[in-house]
Amino acid sequence: MLDLEGKTAVISGGAGGIGFNLGMTLGKAGMNIVLADIEEPQLASAESALRDAGIEVLAVAMDVALREDWARTAEVAVQRFGSVHMLVNNAGVGGGIGALETLDEPGWRWAIDVNLMGVVYGANTFIPLLKEHGESAWLINVASMAGMAGAPLGGAYTATKAAVVALSESWHDELKNTPVQVSVLAPAFVKTRIHLSHRNRQARYAPVSAPTPDVLHIAKVTAKAVENGIDVEVVGARVLEALEQGELYIFTHPNYSVVPQQRSAAIAAAFERAAQSPILEGISDQEVTRFDR
Repeated sequence: MLDLEGKTAVISGGAGGIGFNLGMTLGKAGMNIVLADIEEPQLASAESALRDAGIEVLAVAMDVALREDWARTAEVAVQRFGSVHMLVNNAGVGGGIGALETLDEPGWRWAIDVNLMGVVYGANTFIPLLKEHGESAWLINVASMAGMAGAPLGGAYTATKAAVVALSESWHDELKNTPVQVSVLAPAFVKTRIHLSHRNRQARYAPVSAPTPDVLHIAKVTAKAVENGIDVEVVGARVLEALEQGELYIFTHPNYSVVPQQRSAAIAAAFERAAQSPILEGISDQEVTRFDR
């Protein structure tokens, strides 16, 4: 049985959507919750909602793309609750949508800095804290089904989410001999406001050109898919279930299994063609280098 009573979770992007629901779910399971978010009015409402539910909560205004904000969040979390047992790297944006020929460089920078470097900064800041007390601890990185296969016109988003999956796999092996359990959450469409993430786009990532018709079309399709997605409460319950089972990959949409299966089949077929290539004769007999710790 998962024992979370009295332990502390820090959740980035915690003012709404998946982050807020995880805060509520984990808080009801007995955890102290630190909600960190760039959207301060929504953050204040989220803090009030958790407090009204009887949850010990602290709200911290934070831009996950700034390393110094992570350091400040860690400092106030420890001051308030002492040991930290869980980090949920949840903050993410849908930036950089568009064709390669119409590169929105500020959008790419926005997506990379928030979706990828925010995860890196969070883990780098909090892993020492998760390890130091020697108790069970958890690192949950929120990716997406988009991280399991590329999506047209979504290069920046899919690239960053694929990177989060790969980082989670790497850190899972790196930390396997520590008390820290690493998981990566990869949902498909959930009723959140990810399609409205431009509302919090920092001025330093301001777009330099108007969106093209293809971008407007994919944005419309995405918005409809998000609005018709699963209820966010399902995600929180599923994460808690997966943590109890010690799962590395946490999926919320079994019907999307076809996506990684198609990719795996294509990769397997490519390896088979490589094995049959006379150019590569003999390489199959060489020892595979492994990085087991």
